[in-house]
Amino acid sequence: MSNTNSIVTNLSGGHEDFLRLWTHHEPELRAFVRSCCPRAQEVDEVMQEVSVVAWRKFTSLDDSKPFGPWACMIARYELLMMRRRHARDRLVLAEDVVKLLAEEGAEEISLRHRQLEALDICIQDLPHERRELALAAYSRDTSIRDLAKRMGRTEWALYQLLARIRKKLFDCMNRSLEQMS
Repeated sequence: MSNTNSIVTNLSGGHEDFLRLWTHHEPELRAFVRSCCPRAQEVDEVMQEVSVVAWRKFTSLDDSKPFGPWACMIARYELLMMRRRHARDRLVLAEDVVKLLAEEGAEEISLRHRQLEALDICIQDLPHERRELALAAYSRDTSIRDLAKRMGRTEWALYQLLARIRKKLFDCMNRSLEQMS
């Protein structure tokens, strides 16, 4: 996070600075918006509006303020605007609930970032064969059935192996997060 904050301190208002910061924080922002929106289409709409507003206001970003929380406040505002536009829908959360979720989501961004860092470290600590298996099993283009056939295993055996890998990653992440605290 400190390396992204250094970009903010040297703001030139350029495209590259914004794109670097947006690309770095977009997954966290999307997770935050997703926690407040019941439909994927709404998440995409809100994220598009957040990116446009953040781009327009980027030159006014105070260099002492980190980009993530700043963009999160824009997302919170856009979520409230979306809620008002869709107020008649039955699946829309009450405005006070959206505000509460937005506040909690903003607080959790740094926790999610630490969790992702811990996961990256733990994945790298896996033996090569296990790491490649885990990455392949959770890629979009791979089904467990196809992966099991390629490995000469049953689907059940592969699920059991993946469960052991997930348990190992979970334990490793908990140890890493404790050390980070």
